[in-house]
Amino acid sequence: MGFRLNSLCDLIQTSNKMDKISIIIPVYNVEPYIRRCLDSVVNQTYTNLEILCVDDGSVDNSGNICDEYAAKDNRIKVFHKENEGLPSAWNIGLTNFTGQYVGFVDSDDWIEHNMFEILYDLIKIKDVSVVGANIFTDSDIESIPRKNIKPIPSEKLTQRDMLQYVYRLDLYNGFHVVIWNKLYSAKLFTDNKNLFFNTDLKSGSDVLFMAMVFLTDNCTGAYIDKHLYHYYQRSTSLVSSASIDTKINGSLTAHKLVIDLFNKNGYEDLTVLVKKEICYYASLIAELALKHKNSNALIRMQDEMNVYLNEYAEVYAEYPDRVERIKKLLKENI
Repeated sequence: MGFRLNSLCDLIQTSNKMDKISIIIPVYNVEPYIRRCLDSVVNQTYTNLEILCVDDGSVDNSGNICDEYAAKDNRIKVFHKENEGLPSAWNIGLTNFTGQYVGFVDSDDWIEHNMFEILYDLIKIKDVSVVGANIFTDSDIESIPRKNIKPIPSEKLTQRDMLQYVYRLDLYNGFHVVIWNKLYSAKLFTDNKNLFFNTDLKSGSDVLFMAMVFLTDNCTGAYIDKHLYHYYQRSTSLVSSASIDTKINGSLTAHKLVIDLFNKNGYEDLTVLVKKEICYYASLIAELALKHKNSNALIRMQDEMNVYLNEYAEVYAEYPDRVERIKKLLKENI
């Protein structure tokens, strides 16, 4: 039987709505987008919010806009800091929140007006540690709702369930290995003092963080297939040669650390899913290296793809075209 939100919401007592949700928003040079983001958060139907804007050394007007909103809404707290990267900004939020639940929103994205009310009702009804919802992928031209190829059950999810769903994006693209379409019990962070983002990773730190969250003791979850979060893809997204090293030392490193976590926590059989992702990300970086004629990076990524090609082919046995794409990249040279 599916999760019937409207009827179940009636079971939540008004007193429970006194629970505070802390929303962490990292901010860096997003002047064209930050008002849209903040408007979507401050106008939530769930009003008992603490909104933590962490200005990570913006050199545009982003920090001032956050201050402007804070002057009008006492739920907003603004932290100004030197630029140290996204993981550091997230950690400031995790160090300073005071709510019973925690959510994350990226400052160039926005959310549906009832997102946190829906997620709050779900996390209370299911009595779980973390809940997630589906997302839109947005551009300046269109808004595309993501779809899960296979359905995610409406019942309570185990650690193994969640680990399989987030690292199998081709089947469960809605749940996704991202932090911002979810709501977390604050006990995850207060009971696990080392649950922070890895500041050595300039990209991919959320990939590692999600594994750390799901692998905490007795972590359970739930999912609702309702599109609540708008993930905005800028037309000016960074695809420069300089981003190659960031991707190599970020996403690839993060996935290898996830493999270590799986092995240490008895999920060795699921490492194939992560190894498949390493092969895929290496292929994307290889294409970037080809575009910018970076032969050293291309060779490094071909080595990575060779290491994990068998796992990639195993997971994508039904998609021979994907395997052929990898094999073609292995033959490229500059």
